[in-house]
Amino acid sequence: MSGRRVFVTGLGLVSPHGEDPAKVFDQVCRGESAIRMVRSGTPELGADVLLATVDFEPGDRIANADRHFMARAAQMAVVATRNALVDADLLVDGRGPEEARVSIGCGLGGSEIFQQTYRTYFEKRSRRTRPRTVPLIMASGPASQVCMQFGIRGQANTYSVACASASVAIGEGFRAIRDGYCDVVVSGGAEAMLNDGTVAAWEAVGVIAREHADGAAASCRPFDLHRTGLVLGEGAATLILESEQRAAARGAEPIAEIVGFGASSDAFRLTEPSVEGQERAMRNALEDAGLGAEAVGYINAHATGTPAGDPVEIEAVKRVFGAASRQVAISSTKSMHGHLVGASGALECAITAMALRERRLPPTAHLTAPDPECDLDCVAGVGREAPDLEVALSNSFAFGGSNATLALRRA
Repeated sequence: MSGRRVFVTGLGLVSPHGEDPAKVFDQVCRGESAIRMVRSGTPELGADVLLATVDFEPGDRIANADRHFMARAAQMAVVATRNALVDADLLVDGRGPEEARVSIGCGLGGSEIFQQTYRTYFEKRSRRTRPRTVPLIMASGPASQVCMQFGIRGQANTYSVACASASVAIGEGFRAIRDGYCDVVVSGGAEAMLNDGTVAAWEAVGVIAREHADGAAASCRPFDLHRTGLVLGEGAATLILESEQRAAARGAEPIAEIVGFGASSDAFRLTEPSVEGQERAMRNALEDAGLGAEAVGYINAHATGTPAGDPVEIEAVKRVFGAASRQVAISSTKSMHGHLVGASGALECAITAMALRERRLPPTAHLTAPDPECDLDCVAGVGREAPDLEVALSNSFAFGGSNATLALRRA
């Protein structure tokens, strides 16, 4: 679909690898994992769990009085947005662009607040909880707090679509600018669901990885024959999107261009992926961008490291790309930063944008024994240079059968 061009002009991260995008990208390209074994839960019910946590304290970047009204995910979103506005040179006297839209993905919201509240009720046998509990647990908390912290008065939308949340948020932000509804969007995702109650629920699904013999850091192994599952992570990532006219008028240097967005629903099964649904999302993104499959040089895969999910995505890629699937590089950076659920698409889109700018492919770390069913170029081990890289896709495929693909081009 034709329309105005949309550029990424700022990136802000609060990730398991840190906050500096250049340093994070370099660590990822070297195949360095942020996954570790963490003791989770109470003394009597606790367990050692593989997680990709964030060493995060907002410090004086959020006033102490304001922090009391923010769950962890919202705090991360505010700091990531501050970082992105600074990166884009759009933070003036602590304020962002007043006219901007905010478009943020979040799967669960203040999950640690849920846990605290239920603990008060069941353990202390008390109905008394903090009056601010309800706004703290809302999935819309990150978007609302971003608006309040930076004086942003444009439309604010939250997308809660499980693992596709952030990619849908970025895609809808892209469409809003392309189609003339606004000129600047603060987009991305935030998630912090590593409290023990939520982690235990994920364990019950049967998709969490076991510790690998090579150590905790090597336990998430997408596309590997011996993969055992995903590793949950947390964090936030914000991308500043601007129209070509607005970016040019202020002399902004684009990081990458977003050129297409595709989405689909499997209408299949709640937790089982569908080849057809993933294929439709990628085809829709390419059609939206006006690109042929042969133009794509890299795909940041959704691949979480589950035995069932990874081959489905590979088969979908083969259907979309045909003979060209042997030429496209595909990797899963979740092997290093874990699965950030509602924020995963934002972090992975940011990594994809940096891959285009640097013309460097991030790897699938710990891929030592490729699954014969995943027989494409999965960039095993460490990253590599890609001097001809011009176009890339970023995939996010969610429980519930919601699929989202973003298409990006080198700026």
